[in-house]
Order: sequence, then C-alpha cells, then structure tokens
Amino acid sequence: MLLEDLFAGTSVDVPQMLNHLEEVAASLNLPFTTRRKTYNSRLAQEVGLWAESLGKGHAFHMAAFHAYFAEGCNLADHHILVDIAGKAGLDGDATREVIKTRSFSPHVDEHWRVSRKKGVTAVPTFIINDRSLTGARPFNDLLHLVREAENSER
Repeated sequence: MLLEDLFAGTSVDVPQMLNHLEEVAASLNLPFTTRRKTYNSRLAQEVGLWAESLGKGHAFHMAAFHAYFAEGCNLADHHILVDIAGKAGLDGDATREVIKTRSFSPHVDEHWRVSRKKGVTAVPTFIINDRSLTGARPFNDLLHLVREAENSER
C-alpha cells in the first residue's frame, strides 16, 4: 500500500514523516532507505515467533529489519521471508511449512490482543509500568523512561 493511501484522511505529512525517519535513523546509525510503500508484516511476525522458539529470533528479526528498512523488501512475499529465515540460519523447507500452515498465527493473535489492551498503536513501543514511549528514539529518551519508572516506584 502506498504510504499516501495508508495515511489518507489523517494529518500525517508523509514526506515530512519520511524525512524525520531518515534523520532519526542517521542519528542512530541505522540503515534506512526511503520507501513509498508499506507492506503487511503479519507473516513475518509469525515466522519471527517460530524463529524465537528455535533460539534464532534475534538473527531473524535483525535480518527482517535490514530487509525491510535498508532494502525496502516486501515482508509479505513468501520467497523473501524464506530468504530472510535462511540468513538467520533457519531451514527453508521448515520456513515454508510454517508459512503454509500458519502454525504461529494464534500466538501472533494473542500478542496483538495484549498490545491492543495496552494501547500499542505502533512499533516499537516501550512500556514500563504505566508509561510508554513509541517510535525509534535516541538512547537518552529510553533512559529517561526507565528513570521515570524507577523514580515512581520509590
């Protein structure tokens, strides 16, 4: 879906948002490519949970992050997901089976249910107690969130 279509009818200025994302990524030394589309990441979330169950979650998530944000890949494409899983050390046939059977779909449904209950509307979202921080943020913002939570517990 084009980003303009995704945010149609809202106050989001897509070029300004993309410029901000590029600036934040550059300030954090993260790879980022300007893209005009967004892709459904549902299957990637399912494969990611499967990867986590095998101790390969971090490798998969890092490869998926790079594919999406640095290369602009479509995470809904089964071939791309199999390739990402392979880069994380996962078997291609087993990955295709997870995609075909959607065996981790109920687990993702539960994660979404909990996220909605907690008011999560975007990723990343960091939640500590009743405080949250959304979006890619500098380290000092995260540190401030942790310190606020620490102070409120005293």
